[in-house]
Amino acid sequence: MVLSMTGFGRSVKTVQQMQITVEMRSVNHRFCEISVRMPKNFFSLEEKIKKAVQSYINRGRVELYITVSGEGLFSRTLNVDWSLAAQYIDALNEMKRRFHIDDSIRFMHLLHDEHIFEIQEVANENEELECMMLEAVHEAANQLLEMRAAEGSKLKEDLLEHLEALEQIIEYIQSRASIVASNYRDKLQKRLSEFITGNIDENRILLEVAIFADKSDITEELTRLESHLSQFRKTIEKDEPIGRKLDFIVQEMSREANTIGAKGNDSAISAFVVELKTVIEKLKEQVQNIE
Repeated sequence: MVLSMTGFGRSVKTVQQMQITVEMRSVNHRFCEISVRMPKNFFSLEEKIKKAVQSYINRGRVELYITVSGEGLFSRTLNVDWSLAAQYIDALNEMKRRFHIDDSIRFMHLLHDEHIFEIQEVANENEELECMMLEAVHEAANQLLEMRAAEGSKLKEDLLEHLEALEQIIEYIQSRASIVASNYRDKLQKRLSEFITGNIDENRILLEVAIFADKSDITEELTRLESHLSQFRKTIEKDEPIGRKLDFIVQEMSREANTIGAKGNDSAISAFVVELKTVIEKLKEQVQNIE
């Protein structure tokens, strides 16, 4: 099964007077990497959340965002530093006396001093909220997986088209390779006849053609290339992560194409090899997106 490494998932849950929103998106990555951004009072759940996502994702970088809003999330307590407030009032009275200020000391003079009044915020423990958060993570991950599967289906169609194009190019190269040695023999015989009068040593020509044919023989490379295509087709049908294996197979295809280009010794084959490499490169780009 072909799965894309890109996708998006979202889930919203409501519990009591609070709302949980989970959003996650995934992009290409060699390994499975999960980044979680969430309210700090839920940091204890981070490992559980990562394991939940890993049950859906094998490769790719996943960015997960969790927000919690509503009443009841925190308990707030007002703390007053009475000693500091007393010192503050004493200082104001002293300033009035020294500088002959007639204004009276008002409550507003103290209210804006953040050192006197402090609001302490404590997160409320809520097992139901934590369970609902994990449920939302699973829902968002499942939605992301569905999108990865949908995109993977499109990728598979493209891959199969590229494979068909490669098979057609290989057929062209095979048909051309079968007549390369014969053409070389004719060219060699013609050139020798231009410089040598009388009888031409047929055995010498056959020897030269045999040497040329051996050096330019690309049968093994074409056979291995066909084998790689067969492996590729079988691999994309497997129900497991296949991206790395496909990447390896494409690298082997590219290696065989380079060897064919170096040994071909024929302009027509060289032109086919250019097309071959172009399609393999497209194949490689698509494989980079597969889990």
